[in-house]
Amino acid sequence: MGHVTDSGADLGAISKLQRLVRIPTVSHRDADLIDSEAFHRQTEALAELFPLLHAHLELTRVGDHGLLLHWRGASAERPVVLMAHLDVVPVDEDATWTHPAFDGVVADGFLWGRGTLDDKGCVVGICEAVEQLLARGFTPAQDVWLSFGANEEVFGTDAQDAAAVLRERGVRPWLVLDEGGAVAHDAFPGVTRPVAVVGVAEKGSTSFELRAEGRGGHASMPAKMGPTARIARAVMRLEKSPFPARLPAPTIELFARLAPHAPAALRPLMANAARLAPLLTRALVAAGAEPAALARTTVAVTTLSGSPALNVIASTAKAGVNVRIMPGDTVAGVREHLTKAIHDDHVHLDLAESAEPSPISLYEDEPAFALVERVVAEVYPDAVTAPYVLMGATDSRFFTEICERVYRFAPFRMSKAQRESIHSFDERIGVADFAEGVRWYERFIESLD
Repeated sequence: MGHVTDSGADLGAISKLQRLVRIPTVSHRDADLIDSEAFHRQTEALAELFPLLHAHLELTRVGDHGLLLHWRGASAERPVVLMAHLDVVPVDEDATWTHPAFDGVVADGFLWGRGTLDDKGCVVGICEAVEQLLARGFTPAQDVWLSFGANEEVFGTDAQDAAAVLRERGVRPWLVLDEGGAVAHDAFPGVTRPVAVVGVAEKGSTSFELRAEGRGGHASMPAKMGPTARIARAVMRLEKSPFPARLPAPTIELFARLAPHAPAALRPLMANAARLAPLLTRALVAAGAEPAALARTTVAVTTLSGSPALNVIASTAKAGVNVRIMPGDTVAGVREHLTKAIHDDHVHLDLAESAEPSPISLYEDEPAFALVERVVAEVYPDAVTAPYVLMGATDSRFFTEICERVYRFAPFRMSKAQRESIHSFDERIGVADFAEGVRWYERFIESLD
């Protein structure tokens, strides 16, 4: 994957990431389950690992464990915000990891562990780039802010609070860069070149709970259409009622940019994506889960609950539903679609959390996007840069109110297997790939003028 030979500096950077991976800063929605001591240890480790950064940048604490750092540049006219998050998702104890999730093992050219890709790799990549630049006496052309939230994985408010701090101080960023896209290998069928996908928008993440209630009782006397059966039928009805497929403008531009690198048979279709959008949409839906998610609002049933015992009929059955809303759709429209698809007045639809899709950031003939693209071309000359709509949610959504140029891009090479490991097992980052990412952040900061 990587094309950079390990050097002493590179090994030093990966060892810093290794140390953070070994600190289990796991987010939980239940505050009582959070290991605050782990977050404190991580804050202390960051101060120890990056002494110049902490000596030269002004620190503002955000929330319980979030950090907002200000690096004063030669000018404050076009400030830039670099973002990442400090927390990670829990580890499924039933999943089989090649190396334990929090051991931070370096083997086979990779650093293995929870958070290597999501998102401590970006945290350390940014900090290492700043540390190296400070060691050379470098001053950025523009003010640079580092925003590191500690509750991104549970829809926390650290990033929202950080954006509020900037607003109160009259800071309106010219560009915001958060996690999201990557230098993706094996991302599109037939396209052999890696694609540096830069999220210019993100889907809204909204969750509902389906709930059915009844008498319950002894399992020896089941009645028809009890709560469990109603929830099961509702789930299958959702499965059979996908949202209509369509292509937003960034996705059309994505395929137009990939067209010259696609198999000959696909080039005319991709090159004329705007005109042939219905045909391309059908092709994406047929190509599998990852391509299909580019073309529609998606619905995933994620949790199920029912009876507390094998011989008891549930009096209440529930199913959690997570919806990723395409730009152009709305939370209200999603509720209407789900209600119509379920078609059962006995199944209640409770809104658990909601976020509308983000606005689409400027990218056409836009100097800020061109800057990202230019640095990608320098560090990853084999990659094709293209905008896209991010399927997940990031903390950067809170910054769209104060910035029109919010991009989502983690500058690391990732194979399809690595992308699938995020929030799953065997999450890992290439040692050489991490060094390339540090270099990308460094060149990005140097290129701000």
